[in-house]
This record gives sequence, structure tokens and C-alpha cells, in this order.
Amino acid sequence: MNRTSTSDVSLPPASRALSGSAVASPTPLPPAEPVPQGLIDRAISHLSSAVTNLLSQQDADGYWCAELEGDSILESEYILLKWILSQEDDPRIPLIANYLRSLQTPSGAWVQYPGAKPDLAATVKGYFALKLVGDDINAPHMTRARDLIRQLGGAEHCNSFTKFYLAALRQISYDAVPSIPPEIVFLPKWFYFNLDNVSAWTRTMITPLSIVASHRHTRSTPLPVHLCIDELYVDPKLRNKLLPNSDAHRTWSKVFLSLDRILKLVERAGMTPLRSNALKRIEDWLIDHTDRSEGLGAIFPPMVYILIALRCLGYKEDHPTVSSARKHLDDLMIYDNEAGHIRIQPCHSPIWDTGIAAFALTEAGYHQEFEPTKRCADWLVAKECRKAGDWVANVRHKVEPSGWYFEFENGFYPDVDDTAMVAMALKRIGGKEAVAAARRGVNWLLALQNDDGGWAAFDRTVERPLLEHVPFADHNAIQDPSCPDITGRTLECLGYHGFLPDHPAVQRAILFVRSKQEPDGCWFGRWGVNYIYGTWQVLCGLKTIGQDMKADWVQLAGKWLRSVQKPDGSFGESADTYENPGLRGQGPSTASQTAWGVMGLMAVYGPQDPAVRKGVQWLLDNQLPSGTWDEPWFTGTGFPRVFYLRYHLYRLYFPVMCIGRWLKLQGKIDQQNPV
Repeated sequence: MNRTSTSDVSLPPASRALSGSAVASPTPLPPAEPVPQGLIDRAISHLSSAVTNLLSQQDADGYWCAELEGDSILESEYILLKWILSQEDDPRIPLIANYLRSLQTPSGAWVQYPGAKPDLAATVKGYFALKLVGDDINAPHMTRARDLIRQLGGAEHCNSFTKFYLAALRQISYDAVPSIPPEIVFLPKWFYFNLDNVSAWTRTMITPLSIVASHRHTRSTPLPVHLCIDELYVDPKLRNKLLPNSDAHRTWSKVFLSLDRILKLVERAGMTPLRSNALKRIEDWLIDHTDRSEGLGAIFPPMVYILIALRCLGYKEDHPTVSSARKHLDDLMIYDNEAGHIRIQPCHSPIWDTGIAAFALTEAGYHQEFEPTKRCADWLVAKECRKAGDWVANVRHKVEPSGWYFEFENGFYPDVDDTAMVAMALKRIGGKEAVAAARRGVNWLLALQNDDGGWAAFDRTVERPLLEHVPFADHNAIQDPSCPDITGRTLECLGYHGFLPDHPAVQRAILFVRSKQEPDGCWFGRWGVNYIYGTWQVLCGLKTIGQDMKADWVQLAGKWLRSVQKPDGSFGESADTYENPGLRGQGPSTASQTAWGVMGLMAVYGPQDPAVRKGVQWLLDNQLPSGTWDEPWFTGTGFPRVFYLRYHLYRLYFPVMCIGRWLKLQGKIDQQNPV
């Protein structure tokens, strides 16, 4: 399909005037109070050390890709997968089990992040996986886990995605698993539920699971009785029943459960004339979507589910599609020979890491003439999506395909957050090809703006609250609605490309973020922990776009940041805030969150503000001799209340960005005088 390029149509005049060079940084503010020269010198020295560390981690091809750490379900689900496929003789399983044991807490639980409450589903899967590999159920760690599971209500109350594993291993009936009829592939676009209306990650999860559920696939041979988990069920009557989502609206929960029962009756009666065609259509969709991708969706859950789906469809283990899917999943493993274990990542994060690292380097004064920066810009330009993906189904006007994804390869799913980050970095680095790619990315971003003025992650979407009550929606992310943090970053990107507050897209976005501001002034963080992240993103976006930062509602946000800054100047917030918003702004101090908080304060009050200086001082005081910072906490968010992330480079490139910006705004470093 021919698509008309709109590379100049949507950009404001200011952007066209600046198209040949990187947008200048904001004019340094005159100092309200002189900053001690000793502090400036120390900041320059510490920033230089941090930049050296960051550059030492750059790949020869120009990118950065640090470890991306999730929770124990990655290891436990992989072990369960191998047993579902009757591949339990895989020699890596004992090493994966070693790491799984190391993640168990003293209470017997497996949790979503350090310091979190026990997670029932994670603990059931952890216990079951270790039982399968031979751990004695009377060993102390297994006894603690079993007792805790029963205290939490039993395995019958696990979430729906856990129940798929249990059903496939013949521990429960598929009657206890939500129906996902493959006929959903035929639902028209006007229908409230269709594949284009759910989030991209849900799309890649439910398509293979619809095949698994349709076939009611189970392990080829039953597990021996001694490996079953009967002891984890408190109420045997509930074991094989589909239970309502704990957070679902009671009325709608009853409606969807009734619909699920009807679907199951229809299937039993064989009244599914479109089933074979639907299965073939989904099979084709899955095979198509493994192209231009390092695995289906390039994230762990669908990469697991597609292997089971392919087994259902009769694919042999030596089939190229199966071999490729298996390799992409295995590529997520990290071997630690010294510790004697294997841990598994949920995906790779090279474009995210590279975009942020590159932008941080520009804050430290490095641009296209600096060889490592140019090398990463060239790598990013080569990764631009130049073919349409799933996003094209929801855009209203033709736009030249562009955008960047998160992983090494995920061509169907470029996302707004990565695209905004990369487009900012490329604009700041400069160079003809980099700036041209950035402008294409900006046009793509404009095409994905939602009607409410905000931006979502992967698609142009409309919020559909009823979808949250579908039985398989308990991963808390069936939708991909507009969110303040991505909208804030997109505003920041537009600002660096010359957009001003009077541009219609900017006006709509500002109205959106104002509508989402909490009464105390902060913003929710969908993709980072949590209100510190969201508030930082929005404030930096508003500042860069040219919003009046003295407006009352903006000052309220600055006041909130001041209120949660700790006496020592640091910031910290726990993912507990997704369960209890009353705890927002509270948690252990971290380098990444301190950098976010300080950059948010700078956006409102400028670099000379005493609170800003105090935050910078904390970063300098807590830097390690190696140039980085210690950060054991999870500050990234996958699915709120379900799955969290620890980005191993957050502790480094965000402080670099913060300290570099602080020095730059005071005229201490620039492109001619980088650190």
C-alpha cells in the first residue's frame, strides 16, 4: 500500500525553521543564589565518572542493553512450560530452579517486587515448579509456601493466566479457565470487543491462548500423583469453577461469567461452525506476527503461549517456526555460572536503554561530533520502523510508517514512549539522517494522539471500561488508554521539535494532563513507579513545550514534589502505591527516582532552587566509586498491581541526565565544553 509522506505537513513553522540543527537547550536562568564553585566542580567530576561508566557499557554496534529484571513468574512459568511440553529433561531446569529458590521470601512467598506483599499466583507457581523438579514438600521452604497459599485462600483463587498452566498440567478442568473463543478473530471493528480494541500485549496473549483453550490442550501424559498439587486447594468445590475477578464490578462480573458458561455449553454441543476457519485465521495471524520480531510480541508471556499453541496445531519440534520461537524465548536467559543459576528476562530493552542513554549524553554536552553518540544515533536510525504494524488499524489518516519499538526486533509494535524518547535523542544529537528520522517519528506520534488529547503506549485507542470485567482481564492491562506519563514525554518531544502551546495537538494534550492531575497536584505513573515518575514526565513536558510554569496548577505539582522530597534531598517511592495511593511519594530512596524528582523541581523552580541543589547533593554523595549508583528496588512498571521491572541502567543514565541538565542550565557545560 502506498502511503503519503506527511513529513512537513503536521510540523509547526518553528519546527521547519529548526530542521537543520538540534533544538537549543532552554536558556540558562540567572542564579538566584550563587552556587558554590566547589559543588559545581564536584558535580562535573562525578558526572564525568558516571559518563565514563555509561560509555563502558555501550555495545560496539552503538546500543545499550542492560539486564531487565522481573519477578519469579518468569522462572516458574518456564519450568511449567517445559513440563506441559513433556520436555522436563531439559538440563537447564535445575539451574532455573536454583534462581527460583533464591527469590522466595522468609515467609514462604514469592512476590512481585522486593518488599511487596505475598502474591498468591506467584507462590502457587513457585511451589508447583519446585515440586516438579523434586523438592521435598516437607522441606521448610515448601511447607512455608504451602501454608501461606492456604492462608491466602488456596490455589482456586489464582488469576486466569495461572489457571491456563494448571489446566494444561491436568490439575484443574478447563471449565475453571476463561473461554477465549478463536472466533473473536472475526468480530467486526464496530463491535465493543475486538482484537483492535484491546491492548497490543493482550492481543498477542489471547490469540495463542484461544488455540490452547479451544483444544483444551493438556500434557501428553498425566503427572504422577505425587507431583500433583491437591494440597494447595482449600475448597475442592471451587477447584474446577471459573471464579469472578476479585476487582470486577459485581453486576458485570455476573454477566460475563454467564456468557462464559454459555460459550462453554456451545462448544460442548459442537455448535461452532466457524471454529476451523477461526483457528486457521489465528494460526496465520500468529505466524505473520513472528515476522520482524524476536518472538511473538517480543515479550515473555506470548512467547511461552505460542509454543503451546503450535503444539496444539500439530507443529513438530524441528519445524522452523517452533525452533525459532524456542530460540527467541531461550535468548532471554542469563547464565550466571558463578552463582550456579539461570535467570530469565521478560524481554530485551535495547532501544529504550539506548534512547535514554543517548539523551542523557546530550545533557552532558555530547552531540554528533562525539563518536559514541554518533554511533548510537546511527544504530537508532537503522531501527526505525518503516513498515506498518498493528497500529495502522486505528489511525484515522495515512501517515508514513515510522516509530521505534522497545526490543531488538518488534516491527509490528513500535510504541509511543520509545518513539518520543528516540526522537528527542536524535534531534538533540543532530545530523541530517537523525533529524529526518526524528521528524518522521514526530509525525507518527501526532497520528496516534487519542481523541481525549493523550497518548497511549501502542495504539490510537478509546477507553472501554467494560473490558476490565472480562474474565481473562485480571492481568489489569486489557486496555491501553491514554496516560499522563506518556503524554508528558510526548509533549517534551514535541517541544524539542519546535512545537508551542498554541498548536492544536499540544492544546489537547495539555487539557488531557490537566484533567488527570490528582487533587494534591501529582500525576499517576503508568509505566514507572509511580507518582514521582508521572509528575516528572508531565512537568518536563510542560516546561519544554513552553507552558507557563507559574500557573497555579503547575505550581501545585511543584509543591507536591517538595512535600515528598526527603530531608536529605532524595526521593523514593514504592510500588505499594499502586495498591494504596495514600502512600504516594513514600518509599526507599533511589537514584533514579531522585533524578526524576529533581528534574521535576528544576522544571518548575529552576536549577538554583535549594530543593534542587539538595537533591543533586544527594546524588553526588551516594555515587559509588565506579561512577554508578546502588539501586536494588524496582522502579519500572509493566502491569500495575501485577508485574514490575527493575531496569539495571535506570540507576545510571537518569542521574547522568539530571546532573548534566543541572550543570547545563547554569552554563557550566555545553556542546563545545562537555564533561
